[in-house]
Amino acid sequence: MRKKQNILVLGGKGKTGRRVASRLIEKGQTVRIGSRSEKPSFDWEDPLTWKGALQGMESVYITFQPDLAVPGAKEAIEGFTNLAVKSGVRKVVLLSGKGEQEAEECERIVMNSGLDWTIVRASWFNQNFSESFFLDPILAGHVALPKNEAQVPYVDANDIADVVVAALLDDKHNNEIYELTGPRTLTFSDVVREISEATGREIQFTPISMEEYNAMMKEFNLPDDYLWLINYLFEEVLVESNSIVTNDIEKVLGRKPIDFTTYAHEVAKSHVWDGVGMERV
Repeated sequence: MRKKQNILVLGGKGKTGRRVASRLIEKGQTVRIGSRSEKPSFDWEDPLTWKGALQGMESVYITFQPDLAVPGAKEAIEGFTNLAVKSGVRKVVLLSGKGEQEAEECERIVMNSGLDWTIVRASWFNQNFSESFFLDPILAGHVALPKNEAQVPYVDANDIADVVVAALLDDKHNNEIYELTGPRTLTFSDVVREISEATGREIQFTPISMEEYNAMMKEFNLPDDYLWLINYLFEEVLVESNSIVTNDIEKVLGRKPIDFTTYAHEVAKSHVWDGVGMERV
């Protein structure tokens, strides 16, 4: 195990970052949150902020927004990793996407940097349905999505955070690639049924085509780069090769991953999924 470290957590207010930061603080580590609103601030779109965020840091948890697959991500990861080396960082843990070729190019940059590294490839998050882009349709009580045939081994952000913390604090995880999934696969209609049962609400699911989904997103005037990313994720990530369930969470943590049913019932208790117009507790 590494001694007490200074650790930079990029995206430290996001789905995995805030969970990683809180766990590290509980374990007595010195944590710097990488965020535009922090001091020193960190902004992926402003390389001038990178040096200040890296100063004095020994390890870094790297998350890239919105996704490692987007144009410009590779150049940003390369520039940041080179600066991390010059700044005296010794270890990086990179959050990557499972089954994304562009993300693997970013992984190779980190792996060839000369730093100690761990790559954490994650399947789609459970929390996409409670903390991200699938929340609004669930609140509205009607979810319409394409690719319902896709079998997705959703992984919980808490499991990802536990693996990341283990990788940051224990050198036995150096130079390892972990592929994180939940214990089983679900389709979108399976997910909606699970959330409906957990909340006691009627939530409808309608399978639609990718063309219909794009038209729906354009009606909401979503930006082109967001549309590109959503199309990429549906077309390139929701494929059969990404439906494989792994045992890497159990290998790292010595326990089974969190099941979607457990996640759904825990979130339901928080009233995050109370429908539009329903009283919030």
